[in-house]
Amino acid sequence: MLASLCSCTSKPLPLNVMTFNIRYDNSGDRVNSWQHRKDVAAEVVMECDVDLLGTQEVLANQLHDLKERLHPYAAVGVGRADGREAGEYAAIFYKKEKFEAEKSGNFWLSETPEIAGSKGWDGACERMATWVILKEKKTGKRLFFINTHLDHVGTAARREGVKLLLERAKAESRGLPVIITGDFNASPQSEVIRQVLAGGEFFDARQLAPSVAEAGGTFHGFGEVPAEKRSTIDYVFVTGSVSVKTYLTLPEKRNGIFLSDHTPVLVKVDVGGGFD
Repeated sequence: MLASLCSCTSKPLPLNVMTFNIRYDNSGDRVNSWQHRKDVAAEVVMECDVDLLGTQEVLANQLHDLKERLHPYAAVGVGRADGREAGEYAAIFYKKEKFEAEKSGNFWLSETPEIAGSKGWDGACERMATWVILKEKKTGKRLFFINTHLDHVGTAARREGVKLLLERAKAESRGLPVIITGDFNASPQSEVIRQVLAGGEFFDARQLAPSVAEAGGTFHGFGEVPAEKRSTIDYVFVTGSVSVKTYLTLPEKRNGIFLSDHTPVLVKVDVGGGFD
């Protein structure tokens, strides 16, 4: 009986993980503005049966819209401008019937990470990360999930911000399996991504996946960027206890409507370890 229980609980936990920069609510986007996209953005999350979702550029009204449409999910996160509701969120969504959130937190990618709204180094904007420790209710398996959006201008802000991100992920996860999602505003060949991978602790899900289906880079500017010039700047990174099964960049449109100016990335993983 004991051997049977051990065999059962040691099975990996399969999860669908998505990173999705939804594009902030900008009326200047006109036909591509959030009011036209909010339904299809939520529909694609539901259709893909996403377990864990890292989002970027989410304003408070967009968070409310997503919560209304994503009934199976709970969300954690705060606005980056004041640590409450102002500015963009790096909100995390997770299936609330599947997971219990044991602990969560936020920090700013700056020299003063505990000060809400602080800008770091040469960054143009406030940047932050949101994280959560989740316990899968059925198996008791625990994991650490962190989501971020690096600065689009500051070279030092990206370099130092990702250094802080990795340090905090290692410290807060306390040996649990780690999944990182985010818009890193950096290509796969950049110093920033090399920095993530350099220590041999974190791995790019795309590089690990035996099955990769993609339509070029992840930023397309509502179709304005030619396919051959599109860059991958949205990522899922994992630690070695997370096995990557498939990697997919989703179609940029649903029912003829752009989901965002980025394409969501969907990764299927098996999470090992992480038991009490």
